Amino acid sequence: MEIVNDLFALLDELMANPQAAELGFAIMLGLAAFTLMMALVLLAVGLADPLRSRLQRLEPEDNGKGGGSAVLRLFAPVGAYLMPSDREARSRTALRLRHAGIRSATALRAFYGAKLALGVLLPGMTLAVILPFFRLELGATVLFAASAALAGYLLPTFWLERAIRRRVLALRRGLADALDLLVVCSEAGLGLAQGIQRVAEDLEISHPELSDELLLFNMQTRAGMDNREALRDLEERTGVEDIRALVTTLLQSMRFGTSIAATLRIFAAELRDKRTQEAEERAAKVSTKMLFPLVFCVFPSFFVVALGPPLLGAMEALSGL
Repeated sequence: MEIVNDLFALLDELMANPQAAELGFAIMLGLAAFTLMMALVLLAVGLADPLRSRLQRLEPEDNGKGGGSAVLRLFAPVGAYLMPSDREARSRTALRLRHAGIRSATALRAFYGAKLALGVLLPGMTLAVILPFFRLELGATVLFAASAALAGYLLPTFWLERAIRRRVLALRRGLADALDLLVVCSEAGLGLAQGIQRVAEDLEISHPELSDELLLFNMQTRAGMDNREALRDLEERTGVEDIRALVTTLLQSMRFGTSIAATLRIFAAELRDKRTQEAEERAAKVSTKMLFPLVFCVFPSFFVVALGPPLLGAMEALSGL
C-alpha cells in the first residue's frame, strides 16, 4: 500500500510541473511504441524462423476445431516466451484446451502466445486511438494502458472458459440421443465399439461435438488401444459429469461381465429422470427470478398507467377547492 501511495505522490508531483509531465508523457509514449515494435519483431521472427516452420509442418494435425487453424499458427511462435515452467500448470491448461475441443499440438503455445500478444498489442492500440483525440493526464494514460494490458492478458482465459461451457452444454444435450441409439445398437447385437461408431455416424449432423468425440474413441480402439483406456480418455478430454458417470458404469459392467445393453438402458432411464428433475428445478426457480423484473420494471409502469389519471383528477379537484 505504501508503494501505491508513493507512486501516486510521484504522479502528483509530476502533474504539478508541466515540463516534467510532458517529459513523462513522452517517455511513456516512447515505451509504448518500443514495446509494440518489439512485439511485432518477435512475432515476425517467430513466424519466419525456418526451424519452427519445419517443426510445425512435421507435427500431426488433428481433425476438428483445433487442427491447423491460422490463429494457432500465428500465435504459437510467441507462446514459448510466456509458457510456465511448472509442468502441472501446463498440464492443467492443456486439459482445459481439450475440454474446449482444441486438440492441436500447438494449442498450448498458441494460447500463451495469444495472452502475450494481446497483453502487449492492446495497450498500444488503445493509446494510438485515444491519444490523438483526447488530452489525458499522465495518470489517466497509465491507467488506460495498464487496464488494456490486463484485459488483453485475461481475454484468452475468458474466451477459453466460455468455449468450455458451450461445448459441455452441447455434449450434454446430445448424450441422451446417443444413449438411446446405443441401446438400440447393443440390443441389435453390435459390440460396444461398433455401436459407438454407428451412433457417431448418425449424430454427425445433429450433434457434431459428441460425434467428433465418439469418432475419436473409435479411431483409438482401431489403433489398438484397449476399450477401457479409450473410455477413460473420453472421460478425461470431455470433462462432462454425465459422460464420466457413463464411463464408470460401462467400466463396472465390463469388470463384472454384465450385459452392456441392460446397463445402457438403465443408465439412459436414470439420465432421463435426471434431466426431468433439472427441468423441474429450473421451472421452480422462474417465479423467484421473475419477482425482481415485476417489482422494478412492470409494477411502476402499471401504477403510472392505472393511478396516474385518478391522481391528476384528484389534484385538479383539490386545487379548485
